[in-house]
Order: sequence, then C-alpha cells, then structure tokens
Amino acid sequence: MTDNPLKPSLRPGFALASLPLSPALISAFGVLLITVIALFTAPYVGMADNGDYFRNIYSNGLYFNLPDYDSKYFGYFVKQYGIYQYFNENGATLDSSQSLFIKLAIGLNKLLFSSKVFDIRFQAAIYTILYVVAVYMLIEAITWKMSKKQGLVIAVIAIFIFGDTGYTAYFNSFYSESVVMIMMIFVFASWLSIYRKRYNDYAMLAVLVISSLILTTSKQQNAPVGMVIAMLAVPLIWIRRDRIFRYLVMGSIALLMFTGIATYLNISKEFVNINQYHAMTRGVLKESTNPETTLKSFGINDQYSILKGNIYYEQYGTVDVNSPILEKDFYSRYGFGSILKYYVANPGQLGAILNIAADSAFTIKPVAMGNYEESAGKVFRAQSHFFSIYSLLKKTLVPKTFGFILIWMVLIIGLYIPSFIVAVKSRNIRRMQRMALILTTIAVGLSGIFVSIIGAGDADIAKHEFLFTLSFDLVTFLTFSSVIARRLAGSRQISSNTTSEYPAEAQKGVSI
Repeated sequence: MTDNPLKPSLRPGFALASLPLSPALISAFGVLLITVIALFTAPYVGMADNGDYFRNIYSNGLYFNLPDYDSKYFGYFVKQYGIYQYFNENGATLDSSQSLFIKLAIGLNKLLFSSKVFDIRFQAAIYTILYVVAVYMLIEAITWKMSKKQGLVIAVIAIFIFGDTGYTAYFNSFYSESVVMIMMIFVFASWLSIYRKRYNDYAMLAVLVISSLILTTSKQQNAPVGMVIAMLAVPLIWIRRDRIFRYLVMGSIALLMFTGIATYLNISKEFVNINQYHAMTRGVLKESTNPETTLKSFGINDQYSILKGNIYYEQYGTVDVNSPILEKDFYSRYGFGSILKYYVANPGQLGAILNIAADSAFTIKPVAMGNYEESAGKVFRAQSHFFSIYSLLKKTLVPKTFGFILIWMVLIIGLYIPSFIVAVKSRNIRRMQRMALILTTIAVGLSGIFVSIIGAGDADIAKHEFLFTLSFDLVTFLTFSSVIARRLAGSRQISSNTTSEYPAEAQKGVSI
C-alpha cells in the first residue's frame, strides 16, 4: 500500500519549523515579544509627563483631554489624548524630527481607531517595529560568519540589554529619547555593516545618513551629533573606488555638518533662557564655594548669588525669570563659551560637576517619572520592574564617577588599537571603520554629558544624558561580542570562511 498522499504536504511545514534561526532573528523576536508584553498588555507600561509633553503635542494636533491631567504629572502614565477637530492655533515651540513619527501615529490612529481620541500605543507600535528592525541589523552585523554557539550567546545578551523596559518604556511617551535610541542604533548598525561589508554599501550609507539626520534633529541638544558624525565619517570617502560613492559620501558629510549647525542656530529663545538659567544656577553656582566671586568673574552683580540652586520652573521663584532686568543684567553676561572657559579655569569645579553627571550617566530610566496608569492601582510614581534587570544592575553596580568613564574609554580604545594599526599599515580603509565607529559613538555619548552640564547644569540630567548611556551600552556590547567571538586583535587570524571576502587581508594574516 502506498503512503498517504496527504503526508508529503505536511512535510514542508515541519521542514520550515526546523529551519535554524539566525542570532539576529532570535534577538529581534525576543525584543519584540518582551516589548509587546510590556507596552501592549495590561498593566500597560509607559512614562509619566514631567511637564515637557506640551512642547510636542500641541503643535502636532493633540491636546490634554483629561480634566485632572495636571494631577498626573510625574506620577501616572496617560495613554489617550484629544485630537484637534478644528483650527490649531498652536505653533511649534521646537522643531524636531520627532513630529514625523507623532503625525504618522495620528494618521494610523484616525484610520484604525478614532478621529477624536489619540491612543499613544499607535506611536509605540511604530517605534517598536523600527526598534526591532534596528536590533536585527545590529546583531546581524555583529554575528555575521560567527559560529552558531557564539551567535546564540550574543543574541541572548542582546535581548537582555535591548529588551530592557528601561529603554522601551519611552515608546509610550512623548519624550524624544525614543527617536534618539532607535536612530542611534541604526547609525551604529549601518556603519558596522559597512565595516563588515555585510550589505550593499550604498544602502547602508543611506541608512547611516538618514538615521544621523533624524538623530541630530530629534532634539536641539543633539546639534553636535551631526557635526561629530560628519567629521569622523570622512574616511568613508575612500572605502570604495566608485566615484559616485565618494561624491555621495562627501555630500552626506556636508549635509550632516550643515544640519548640526542649523539645529544649533534654530534653538528658540525660550529654550536658550531655560538652559542658560540652569547652566548658571544649577551648574556654575551650584558647585561654587563662593558664588559672589564667581558671578563677578562673569561681570554679574553678586546679589544674583541668591539664585544658587534655583530652578526655572519654580512656581514662587526668587525672581521673574522672564523679566527684562534679568535679560539685561544676567542672561546677556554669559553663554556656552564663557561657561566652558570658566570650567577650564576652575578644574576643581569641572571635576565636581562631571562627577555629578557621571552619577546619573548610567541611569536608563529616570526615577522621577512613574510607569503605570492610575487605573492600575499602583502608588504615585510607581515604576515597573518587568524585564528591567539590566537597567537595575547597571544603575547599581557601575561606578558613578567620571574617572570610571575615562578608564572605560582608555580600555575600549586600547583593546581595538592593535587591529586598527594593522589596518593602517595595510592601508585598508574599510578595516579602519570599526575604530572610527567606536570613536564616533564615544564622542557622541560624551557630547551628551558636556552639552548637558555646560548648557543646563544638573537640571533633569538623567534624561539629558540618555545619549551617553545608550552609547556606553552599544560600545560595551560590541566589545563583549568581540571577546566572545575572539575577534580582538591578535586573538585569531582570518578563518577560511572569510578568505574569499578579504583575500588581501587573509594573505597578510590580518586579524578581524
């Protein structure tokens, strides 16, 4: 008797189920699963408003539709907002690429849910999809041509780090950190893919440039990011001999530099005053043992020393922060440059403020904002601990001093210098890109610290330093992956399965 003719039709399904999953697919699926559980199943995890939401929602056609919304500041996550039905008279308080994602989410919301009520989970869904793609690209670039065992270990570590709800809780909020995180990972993954020659160079260049532009314009604090990436991306010009590719890279570098400068020049006067006020009251004066003398060094009346430690938003402040007198006698006397000059002349104060910055530089989730809706029955400002082991360990175990950051930088750069020197000696521009990427990521992270402390003191510093904590994780994760794969310089020679891709390096015995 012949076999049942139905049996063969079942075999393709079983064969498909038994196909080996790549490390990139495993990590992407793991992050997706955890994020969906955290953000899209009750009790929903999000982030409470610290008073900044109005900057992003009014100009994009949304408004606070809860009568008691003010009582939820800092304490409770709110997932639904009103959609303007008529003319919106609110102009943009700041220009940000984040508006692109908010408007896209509103469009999907109107199409699938309501034209009057906006559910922030539509935005979270967009961010989640982009985030999963970014994580997939990152792990694919790192684990390409690794053994299955090595790739699986790295995939598990990736889920542990990038699936942490300290990161993904931002998706259910109007903070720009969501855009910053996703675009920074795209920048890192695309540049790493160019180094590994994993995908088409033109496609990866496009991803690198577009994500860098969105990252730079996502918040005004990120203005230096475009300039940093532009300067350190110059060697990309010579990784290919194609004239069109070189012209595209040169044009991209010019565009990134212009975007960084334009973002800085476009900072509104309101935000200049807010940050400038905190830079002095929560920065220079806060760490000064003699605030009167410090103010005199800026040409400011020493009576303003009473502002030491003050916050711009205080309901009953010492002075009217918007008064013409303060504009004439206080704000006009100092700026970013003069504060930087002061810190250089006073290294003791600079060290103190850097240590304050370092104390918050490894905090992924700000402690000030709650993560639950009020209907979840949690206490005011309660935070979720669902899949947040990494963020808790990082916050608890990592030394909170700027000295540690310096040691970390020296250690990371020192580990990769040997392979970089080999690449330089062999004049292999592509193989130099890993060091260029690491230096760029570190520089971008440090810009988050220095722009924060010089531009706004310690005001809301944990959130302002988000770019550093993300950069730290990306570089450290890449280094651990290199150790696992034994890809640090001198650890092993190019294996037979990479010889075809880099024949010249294989002949010279260059390590990868």
